[in-house]
Amino acid sequence: MTPARPDLSTSPSPRAEGAPRDARAGRLAALAPPLFVVLWSSAFIAGIPGVKVAPPLLLMFARFAVAGALLSGYALLIRAPWPRGRALAHIAVSGLLIQAVQFGAFYSALGLGFPAAVVSLVQGLNPVVIALAARFVGESVSGRQWIGFLLGASGVVLAVAGRVSLSAWGVVLCLAGLAGLSVGTLYQKRFVRGMDLRTGTAVQLLVSAPAVGLACLVAEQPRVSDWPTFGGSVAWMVLVNSIAAFLLLNRMLLRSSASRVSTVFFLTPSVTALLAWLLAGQTLDPLALAGLALGGAGVLLAGAASGPRGRTSRGRSPS
Repeated sequence: MTPARPDLSTSPSPRAEGAPRDARAGRLAALAPPLFVVLWSSAFIAGIPGVKVAPPLLLMFARFAVAGALLSGYALLIRAPWPRGRALAHIAVSGLLIQAVQFGAFYSALGLGFPAAVVSLVQGLNPVVIALAARFVGESVSGRQWIGFLLGASGVVLAVAGRVSLSAWGVVLCLAGLAGLSVGTLYQKRFVRGMDLRTGTAVQLLVSAPAVGLACLVAEQPRVSDWPTFGGSVAWMVLVNSIAAFLLLNRMLLRSSASRVSTVFFLTPSVTALLAWLLAGQTLDPLALAGLALGGAGVLLAGAASGPRGRTSRGRSPS
């Protein structure tokens, strides 16, 4: 007698069980970039009132110290694994570049009167810098990308042209902030593997706080003229920017290539300009608007031409 075959019609297959989970993960992954753009762009808007009542580096020290303490307390409470040895050193270096250098420079430029949209436009050239750096490690750069780079650089020149007479030092600060973000992103993608998002981000914040604090004591007069405004600015940047946005950024860096993640910065100048107009009443002169449009077109063109076509010297796409 032939044994009866088991009825598989009601037995959930591993694929069926995993499908809803995969779909949910896919939706979260799709929501992460636009959510990150809004959260990231809001940092400059929160910084506008902050740099009016306190020196920029003091503002950044408070941001890093409070965010680092909160995230460390949470990580200790849930017993998250902390990095050790060489991994700890690499995370600390990436944190100093991405946090201390980038934001210390960008917010100092804000303190000198640069519009948030212009600072964000310079920051938005991060994908261009990363693509150029990738060129020197074996990834090809197309003619279309070079045109995009030229347009992006031209847009930055136009956007900051009316501000150079006020402070050429502000332009240098913007470029230093861009270098910190770009080099830090490449460094983290190259040397930081399998970082726990909670403890890794906490380490990045905690090493940045004393570095920026020391710079504040040397270069500024740490004084707050309006504590409620200062506290509100710090609270927003701590909870929304230093914790939520960076957890998203580090998560995206763990799951994708540095060049692909960097493309989200293409949208930040426009979103920042819109938020600055709606919430902070900042307007841009025609030259700056033209630079914003030209720079945005350039980085979008460069981004559209990058990605899947790039090959390393070994004939495969960079991870």
